[in-house]
Amino acid sequence: MKNSYQVKVNTTFDFEIDKQAILDLDSLKVSDTEFHVLQNNKSYKAEVAEANFNQKTYQIKVNNNAYTVNIFNELDALIKEMGFEIGFAKKVNELKAPMPGLILAIPIQVGQEVKEDDALLILEAMKMENVLTSPRDGIIKSIAIATGETVNKNQLLIEFE
Repeated sequence: MKNSYQVKVNTTFDFEIDKQAILDLDSLKVSDTEFHVLQNNKSYKAEVAEANFNQKTYQIKVNNNAYTVNIFNELDALIKEMGFEIGFAKKVNELKAPMPGLILAIPIQVGQEVKEDDALLILEAMKMENVLTSPRDGIIKSIAIATGETVNKNQLLIEFE
């Protein structure tokens, strides 16, 4: 892989920046978020106003002008091409039993809106209670099991809309 970055500014301007261009940039860190930058004998005041590393999105102010910047390397492009983008909504539409066990409780109902990590059901396996949580935000489409029912590994438990 080459050491270059694809940069998109304000969803309009596309640039490719290589490692040497970054090394040639003369910058001085003023604080955790502020930098003084010299490029082509011009002085710039730069500030990282907001950073979302998972989305690779940054809000940058240069001389008090705000810019939205997306930075991707070759690995990010490959991951996106394979359909495994980091930080984007999960596409899980069903929850299956991770192990055989007994359903102790189902504190949700069909049509209920749930958030990621909300408790969906309690599965007892090997004398231990396991709380199965929602893998994503969504609405419960169907519940394929009932309290007191024994389930097998990979058996469908819950479907999301």
